[in-house]
Amino acid sequence: MTVLREFQRLEAVGIWRPSPEDQRRDVIVSLGNATLTITDMRDRPLAHWSLAAVERANPGEFPALYHPDGDPGETLELAEDESTMREAIETVQNAISRARPRPGRLRVFGGIGVVACALALLAFGLPQTMRTQTLAAVSEVHRKAIGQALLGRIERVSGQACSTPEADPILKKLAERTGVRRVAVLRSGIAESLTLPGGIVLMHRSYFEDYEDPAVAAGAVLVEHVRADERDPMADILDIGGIGATFRLLTTGEIRRDTLDRYSETMLSSPRPDVESEALLAEFARAAIPSTPYAYARDVTGESTVSLIEADPMAGRELAPVLNDRDWVQLQNICG
Repeated sequence: MTVLREFQRLEAVGIWRPSPEDQRRDVIVSLGNATLTITDMRDRPLAHWSLAAVERANPGEFPALYHPDGDPGETLELAEDESTMREAIETVQNAISRARPRPGRLRVFGGIGVVACALALLAFGLPQTMRTQTLAAVSEVHRKAIGQALLGRIERVSGQACSTPEADPILKKLAERTGVRRVAVLRSGIAESLTLPGGIVLMHRSYFEDYEDPAVAAGAVLVEHVRADERDPMADILDIGGIGATFRLLTTGEIRRDTLDRYSETMLSSPRPDVESEALLAEFARAAIPSTPYAYARDVTGESTVSLIEADPMAGRELAPVLNDRDWVQLQNICG
């Protein structure tokens, strides 16, 4: 949910406290792509807030006091002279507020109708129907916002996604080549890879650091692309959250933080499902990426991935590399 491109590199000095029992600390606050990053004076990350979930506790008073939505114990103070940062945060909040539907008679009646339909579905034992309707009703913009919120929750455990000014544009190029919206590289907290709603693919750093051929990392992204086509990532959130999460998303458009946390804990610790070779080979052909490097990365003997080797759609063709050597070295060093 990026609304302030001109503020993407904005920084300010603030005072952060993780809980009422902890000591207040001087910190650097950085406004990035829809997030606030809080680091100590040695540039070590302390917290990562989604801008869509930042609330001000004392409007009109100074120092300005902010906290994450639903967690008033964790606070951030910004002095009155940090006006640029405050205005940037307020601009984001105003944009979010304008995007929300305003209550009115039509909305009230519409809400009553939605609730009545939802209750009828529950009464007649058709939760699957409501789940299907909910998935169809979630817009792409909403999916991106949910995916960004999920990434923020995951980063509290895994650490902030790896990023450097040199490697970020190359990572974007890899995402475009493989047909996803964004690729995020994590140092830890994830076994291999995971697709979040809104086209965000999480990758463990080993895909970049342990292989010399960028086709291996690209192949892993293509696998996630196929998985997302076969099963909507939003469906996993609703299944883990249960009928309550489905009903809440359908009627209010919101997902509770504890549902996002349960999803993160479950999906990051669960093995990823296999995909059909035929569908995966079609993705390699679409992206013009050889499947053999990925196949041998999964199994050095090639026995369990022989179908990807023998039916490699790019075999025998002269291909431009997925990334040139310089770009690949930048990605291999993205996590430092």
